[in-house]
Amino acid sequence: MTQRANIDAGAELDPVHPVKPPTPAARAAGLTTAEVAERVARGEVNDVPVRSSRSTADIVRANVFTRFNAIIGVLWVIMLFVAPIQDSLFGFVIIANTGIGIIQELRAKKTLDGLAVIGEAKPTVRRDGTAAEISTSEIVLGDLVELGPGDKVVVDGEVVEADGLEIDESLLTGEADPVLKKPGDVVMSGSFVVAGGGAFTATKVGREAYAAQLAEEASRFTLVHSELRSGISTILKYVTWMMVPTATGLIISQLVVKDNDFKGSIARTVGGIVPMIPEGLVLLTSVAFAIGVIRLGRKQCLVQELPAIEGLARVDTVCLDKTGTLTEGGMDVTELRTLNGADEAYVRKVLGALGESDPRPNASLQAIIDAYPDREDWRCTESLPFSSARKYSGASFSEGDGENSTWLLGAPDVLLAAGDPALAEIDALNEQGLRVLLLARAAGELDAPGVAEGATPTALVVLEQRLRPDAADTLAYFAAQNVQAKVISGDNAVSVGAVAAKLGLPGAENTVDARTLPTDKEELAKVLDENAVFGRVTPQQKRDMVAALQSRGHTVAMTGDGVNDVLALKDADIGVSMGSGSEATRAVAQIVLLNNSFSTLPSVVAEGRRVIGNITRVATLFLTKTVYSVLLAILVVCSQVDYPFLPRHLTLLSTLTIGVPAFFLALAPNKERAKPHFVKRVMRYAIPSGVIAATATFATYLLARHHYTGEDALAAETSAATLTLFLVSMWVLAIIARPYTWWRIGLVAAMGLGFLLVLVVPWLQEFFALKLVGTTMPWTAVAIAVAGAGLLELAWRWVERRFPD
Repeated sequence: MTQRANIDAGAELDPVHPVKPPTPAARAAGLTTAEVAERVARGEVNDVPVRSSRSTADIVRANVFTRFNAIIGVLWVIMLFVAPIQDSLFGFVIIANTGIGIIQELRAKKTLDGLAVIGEAKPTVRRDGTAAEISTSEIVLGDLVELGPGDKVVVDGEVVEADGLEIDESLLTGEADPVLKKPGDVVMSGSFVVAGGGAFTATKVGREAYAAQLAEEASRFTLVHSELRSGISTILKYVTWMMVPTATGLIISQLVVKDNDFKGSIARTVGGIVPMIPEGLVLLTSVAFAIGVIRLGRKQCLVQELPAIEGLARVDTVCLDKTGTLTEGGMDVTELRTLNGADEAYVRKVLGALGESDPRPNASLQAIIDAYPDREDWRCTESLPFSSARKYSGASFSEGDGENSTWLLGAPDVLLAAGDPALAEIDALNEQGLRVLLLARAAGELDAPGVAEGATPTALVVLEQRLRPDAADTLAYFAAQNVQAKVISGDNAVSVGAVAAKLGLPGAENTVDARTLPTDKEELAKVLDENAVFGRVTPQQKRDMVAALQSRGHTVAMTGDGVNDVLALKDADIGVSMGSGSEATRAVAQIVLLNNSFSTLPSVVAEGRRVIGNITRVATLFLTKTVYSVLLAILVVCSQVDYPFLPRHLTLLSTLTIGVPAFFLALAPNKERAKPHFVKRVMRYAIPSGVIAATATFATYLLARHHYTGEDALAAETSAATLTLFLVSMWVLAIIARPYTWWRIGLVAAMGLGFLLVLVVPWLQEFFALKLVGTTMPWTAVAIAVAGAGLLELAWRWVERRFPD
């Protein structure tokens, strides 16, 4: 349960919160095994639902019981009774679509649930005097739960032990400043530890806990709050409004006004209503998201909210925390430089004792512990836990020979006065990308208000940070994709700049010390736009930086693994946490990289871009069909003629020009950065395309009505109109498939070949009631379609100029 302690989440803390460590006798043993069993029997267990995806029943319900499925279902039942089976094919297509949607979402659910178990926080609970990690759901009332830096408080309780325990309750109360907790104080679930450690007794578990209800709602994987899905909902609302009066007029026109064959009229009425419904659009969106989750799951990337896939694709600025993101968690001590004539052997003893004084060492202190194990009989009398706001930790010791001393370990530029000669030496080390800590002997007591003032520099501890091998490639990817990367770190600015330079980050040579940053949001945003690397950033400044970037219209992603990143992660448009990060960061992040690999981020960005870019493409296909279907119905009603198509004709056209191509196009790679205004971007192309398709088709139909006579005239007229509509729809598909690749050209060609087979194979001609009669009218239909294709090209080019992205 040891977590990194060089982390914090709020604004500046009080300068010191030293505490006397509890004696071993004061350490509580926790519940016994028998007491735990009693509480489990009484149901006093923390039984809040774990983070989970939608239930199987919810998935089936969401895919089956939709408004459009209900409409199509009724029409399908009618057609089964009044027309041949080929006019009912649209119903079987819907069943297949629904089945595919359910299967893909169930696969996504399985992936998410499996990853959620891996990423679940496991609090440390003391039972029978022994501490062990257990699942959150196994905590019982009265359990003694241990806390360390970065730990999330998972149930409500009362503090029993406190070792400089500072808790951030901002996610619950909105109060930014961490609260110092003492024995007897209450802690609330949903808060988290920013410094120190301790233990508390669980007083409220399960749904009684303060944040349980909130967590139950917020922790579920969801498909809502997505611009893509809300845009599709808006489109479907407008489609419904258009469809109802148009369908009503068509029914009256075909069944009441026309006095021909009743069953034939019903079939053609249904043929007019069914294509108005963009039934596959919602399905393809769900499938695209679900497949995205499965693909990312294979790379150990847990998507806690599905719109995060979409959100990261819209990101134009990524804020990176250096420690744990660009560098790996571990460090190594490479050098110990004594100052002011200090004895190196004595300094080693001090460092060993400091390491022993902190029960939950951060990465820097762990490196010191590994290098200088404590072998001396020094006793810690007081300790001051590290916090990011303070930038140092400390401890007072009884050295065993009657001598008492107080030591501080932390950031040299915080502990040393400006102009101190040691700072030049430190800057030279920082420029090499090394991390430097200063060991200083305090003149006063640890609980003195200005304990750091007047401290005597004793030694420099030089640490080497391990760069992530994949960091440089990932930064290069973001640069290539026009995504700005900002390195925001609490470490020394020069050291941060050196690390960024090693990784080839543009702007690394102009590192900014955050202590010089303006507080005005507009001025801060200007500095952020002009620079890329920032050091000595406090947790509150991280939050302010995110807000300043957002104020300039940037979509901001924040990565981090420590508690000092929590509030910035929460405020960012997309929060990304490492799997090894603190419980608090994993709880607020929308995306958790369980393999701790920064290189997974490009996969998430690519997946989001694929989803958004491709759904925008295929939505244009689906809505072009809706527009031309509505307009054709209106023209038929106004002209008082038979509707030109049977359901089988439009099932064939929909399959070849929309259904099959849309499935392939929706899952194809797409690296274009996502753009806003989804509805506007889709409708600006769908409306002119649909109008041109309907006009060309109806013109062919009217010419065919004048050209053909006799008993089979309607079938010949339908065939000519179908040919025109297919060719114009194919041209829409050809435009949407751009830029062409070999497989996209093959896809369009295969769809054209499919229609050609229907026209030349006798039994397919009969099955789909398609037979071109003579040569004059078919070639006229082709000519009108060619004119329509030319108009489409002109319309699309005009739209691109008139309504640019």
